[in-house]
Amino acid sequence: MFLRNLKRFKFARSATLAASATVAAALLLTGCSASSPTSTPSATAEKDVHLTFLNQSRGQEVVLNELAKKYGEETGVTVTVDTPGPVDYLPKLQADAQSKQMPDIYSSFNPVSMAPFYKAGWALDLTKELKDGWSKNFTPEVLKLATFAKGNNLGVKPGTYTVHWENQAYGLISDSANSGIDATKAPKTVVDLIKQLAASNKNPNGGFSVAASLTPQFVQYLASNWLTDKQINDTFAGDYKWTSAGWAKAFQVIADLKKAGAIQGNAIPGGANDNPTVETNFFTKHSVGTIFDASPGVSVAHKTAPDYTSFFSLSLPKGSDAKYTPRSPGVPGKGAVINPRGQHVQASLAFVKWLTDPAQQEVFAKEAYIIPTSPSLLKGAKLPDTLTGFAEGTKQVIPNTFSAQVTDAINRDVQSLVLGQMTVKDLLADVQSAQDASQ
Repeated sequence: MFLRNLKRFKFARSATLAASATVAAALLLTGCSASSPTSTPSATAEKDVHLTFLNQSRGQEVVLNELAKKYGEETGVTVTVDTPGPVDYLPKLQADAQSKQMPDIYSSFNPVSMAPFYKAGWALDLTKELKDGWSKNFTPEVLKLATFAKGNNLGVKPGTYTVHWENQAYGLISDSANSGIDATKAPKTVVDLIKQLAASNKNPNGGFSVAASLTPQFVQYLASNWLTDKQINDTFAGDYKWTSAGWAKAFQVIADLKKAGAIQGNAIPGGANDNPTVETNFFTKHSVGTIFDASPGVSVAHKTAPDYTSFFSLSLPKGSDAKYTPRSPGVPGKGAVINPRGQHVQASLAFVKWLTDPAQQEVFAKEAYIIPTSPSLLKGAKLPDTLTGFAEGTKQVIPNTFSAQVTDAINRDVQSLVLGQMTVKDLLADVQSAQDASQ
């Protein structure tokens, strides 16, 4: 298998954009009309076609350009890829929507950030195309995560608006030299993990760091020790309380990390560029021993620090009184959305189908260090240490659809918790208020 030939995946970038940008996008897009007539893909072949692709990820930029060039040579269709960068991506997409100058194709992102665009009519529903056989290119789990079910808490019309060539998960990334954690003898419980992180933080380049923008995923991962998938989904829908014991135990882990002295700098990095900063500290400066990140971080590291390979990924260990096996939040990673109001919808659809074929997914995996979504590629795959922990997390994932208000509250309150300005009880009450306000 092709993955056996991968010598090492480096990492990457995760780019959870600032929650404030998400909220801004949601508010401003309210002004877009969702009732405008949408184009229907024509069966007629198009000629002299020039497509535009707005790409969010710098980690796949080179490979995406290579594939677009190859497609042009094979078909005569020109595809121009525009990569504004992870922080600027969502504001640019928002501006394009406001001016009704949307690209033909654009990167998918987390459901909360993308929902306003879908609700405003800027995404082609791919459900029928997938049922016609295209779905064989993706695992059932990824298809499920990419589908908005009836009654979803984001208010999106049921359907599938994205397809993905990346199977994304969350977990820890650690360098034994700074963390003291042995990949072959990883901590088996959260308590053991905290002890090791605290011990490593006595060294200048040890300790633990997580960006504020990733704390919702970190907390959800921890909460799955004590909550079922249904309870987690019900929480997002407003039918289960954030003040329940399971969520309290999850946030208490963060308080315990602070109390034990495991958090580097005794603070949670925040701001629009928080996770890129955490990744730079780990992958480029090597100034922190362990971070919580998403698997796309490996592909970004591959681009920004290609010579650094002495790290490994691992899943979060069990809580000492866990009722269930901890499960990573599931987010379909890099992928594409088709603009149904574009001039070349059929050509856009044809290009995206080609791009998600296993042959092209293999190129993304080999050259951009991306965990693929193709069942045929994943079967029997042997991943390098830098991705094995993340790959383990993709085997059992749970949906991740926090509302923008809840995301903002967690980002803000976790920082206050670590600074000693808020208790877990106060935090839970505030997050519940944010949940109620989002209904």
